[in-house]
Amino acid sequence: MLVPIAAALIAGLLGYAYQALKPPLPKVCGSIDGPPVTSPRIKLSDGRHLAYRETGVPREEAKYKIIIIHGFDSSKDLNLPASQELIEEMGIYFVLFDRAGYGQSDPNPSRTVKSEAYDIQELVDKLQIGLRFYVIGISMGAYPVYSCLKYIPHRLSGAALVVPFVHYWWPRFPSNLASEAFKRLLVQDQWTFRIAHYAPWLFYWWMTQKWFPSLSITAGKTEILSEEDLEILKRWSETQTVGQDNIRQGVYESLHRDIMVSYANWEFGPTDLINPFPKEEGSVHIWQGCKDKIIASQMNRYISEKLPWIHYHEVPDGGHFLIFERKNCDAILRALLLT
Repeated sequence: MLVPIAAALIAGLLGYAYQALKPPLPKVCGSIDGPPVTSPRIKLSDGRHLAYRETGVPREEAKYKIIIIHGFDSSKDLNLPASQELIEEMGIYFVLFDRAGYGQSDPNPSRTVKSEAYDIQELVDKLQIGLRFYVIGISMGAYPVYSCLKYIPHRLSGAALVVPFVHYWWPRFPSNLASEAFKRLLVQDQWTFRIAHYAPWLFYWWMTQKWFPSLSITAGKTEILSEEDLEILKRWSETQTVGQDNIRQGVYESLHRDIMVSYANWEFGPTDLINPFPKEEGSVHIWQGCKDKIIASQMNRYISEKLPWIHYHEVPDGGHFLIFERKNCDAILRALLLT
């Protein structure tokens, strides 16, 4: 009698574990059960689609062509508050795109840090933007910029990493510095990033279970934001941002995979990068907010010290959302295009 009961319990536990660990299928745009496709998209060589949005001056009239890479839980429909006068004066054309699994871009189950650079390169080539272009990565969108600097540096005219993501297990990064920054995180975020790095197969369960708190930012904890960030959030809540409410094709393929890819084992560390502009024909910039509670400024400062060809900027009154203040956005563009 006990053997059948034990077998049933084991089978039940295995079934529960399988369901808890297995993420649901994404609702792919354009599929039978998925949302409709309403944005222009290009088809990549592997059959996936990337959705994009063009803004600024017309492409054929532009002097500067910039690819904007959105961050975590965002999309191509983010509102970049660059002044229209600056855009027209300098002749700036922007392309914003939904990274794989976000918005109306197809998921990529094989997504890696490296694949991010080649998605951008294909997007540029399909749109016939030209041989060289600029990239600006915001927060989590900065790791694709590192990927571009590593894998396609010959395609870049310049790069800016704004409040850039930091990896606490980067190769050849001082462990004491990374450990010190890591310990400043909320305990729930420490565990979330550990699991993403060491046990990504558990990540869906961790992010959906109810026993322990997981990622603070998805739980709506405002203590990780500065007063400046909270003020910007208040302004956002008072205005309707078109498209930003449709940024996920399933939380696993957008948010979860983004974290797992970013905290995976990298083939390189930032300090391994080689100056892509030895003749000063372009420039690379890191922008850090002094009041940013999310990103460890000491890690970004260390990178800029080890790589003196990176221009490092600290914004005294800047939080994590510093690029969404017009004065900062304009300063970032001027530095990138005129340095």
